[in-house]
Amino acid sequence: MAASTPLMSTYYPAPVAFSHGDGVWLYDTDGKRYLDALSGIAVNTLGHNHPRLTAALHEQVSRIIHTSNLFENPLAKQLAQKLVDLSGMTNVFFCNSGLEANEAAIKIARLYGHNKGIAEPEIVVYEKAFHGRSLATLSATGNAKVQKGFEPLVTGFVRTGLNDIADLRRIAAERPNVVAVFLEAIQGEGGINPASIEYLREARRLCDERGWLLMIDEVQCGTGRTGKWFAHQWAGIKPDVMPLAKGLGSGIPVGAVVAHGVAAETFKPGNHGTTFGGNLLAMRAGLTTIDVMEADGLLERAADVGEHLRAGLQSALGGLDGFVEIRGRGLMIGIELARPCGELVGQCLEDGLVLNVTADTVVRLLPPLIYTRDHADQLMGILVPRIRALLSKPAPA
Repeated sequence: MAASTPLMSTYYPAPVAFSHGDGVWLYDTDGKRYLDALSGIAVNTLGHNHPRLTAALHEQVSRIIHTSNLFENPLAKQLAQKLVDLSGMTNVFFCNSGLEANEAAIKIARLYGHNKGIAEPEIVVYEKAFHGRSLATLSATGNAKVQKGFEPLVTGFVRTGLNDIADLRRIAAERPNVVAVFLEAIQGEGGINPASIEYLREARRLCDERGWLLMIDEVQCGTGRTGKWFAHQWAGIKPDVMPLAKGLGSGIPVGAVVAHGVAAETFKPGNHGTTFGGNLLAMRAGLTTIDVMEADGLLERAADVGEHLRAGLQSALGGLDGFVEIRGRGLMIGIELARPCGELVGQCLEDGLVLNVTADTVVRLLPPLIYTRDHADQLMGILVPRIRALLSKPAPA
């Protein structure tokens, strides 16, 4: 039987098509309005149709969109300098997505290892991690469902559990070929699982002791989402390699690898590249996103509204049988329930709320950083009754 759509069957899309957006609101092709609590999976930092972003993109499109990396790129230099200033790191490689940024990080670690004379370098990765779907990044990912059918996986990865510093020390003692530790500051797809401040600090210390690179994937949790520019900054540390993407372009595809120290000097001309990396439209989007965030105090807003939202959800759900816990920072929040809750996605769509469920049992909230407390209250007004109704039903056998 012929497929009903010319698109490959790689997704199960909800039966809703959005025609336009305005601020924190989305509108479908029938004119129905939805409160956006997903922001394109942590992408639409400034919400929808932000006047400064749309004006900047229109102006850039009218001038020039792409030239290639064979020529000087002033916009890329400006955005790189912004990221260096915000992170305290030293230089940047631009690409097109989080997957590409993570792939580049893996290549930096391997080349770093080879430069040290290690023929088969290994990278420590984590259970429940998600780094992408290329062969290397899905091999680094800690999800058997993502990996199934694509074996043999890429070798050179050693897996451990998040926040288990004793096991990381065991690996240090037993695996002389390890050259890097690669983790998300907050696991997104894995269920909004934060690396503890203590673990991040201990991992930094151990990497310094062993001469390893500390590579922190900030693709989903970076660019202000947690109330700091980058989630690892809550621990007061600095990684050697930091992949970014998603929210950096507020909807325009962009990825970046920010590096520091020896990692910043590992790639030489010819070691890595990409046709579209540093695309002028993407660079303009990144610069405008950061400028608006600074001008409008969106880091402080993410921290304040996120705390308001977590406190309200905890108060409304904390005593319910079947509620496990709320995790996350800023406007990156996971509500874990003691049962699968995927049905909430469709129910909330019916009620005019866009959200997501990940890891089967975790409601994931990733609102635009322009949210206010009033928007958070509207979100809770829709979501809390739906969760209460779900948990009031008999648990599935």
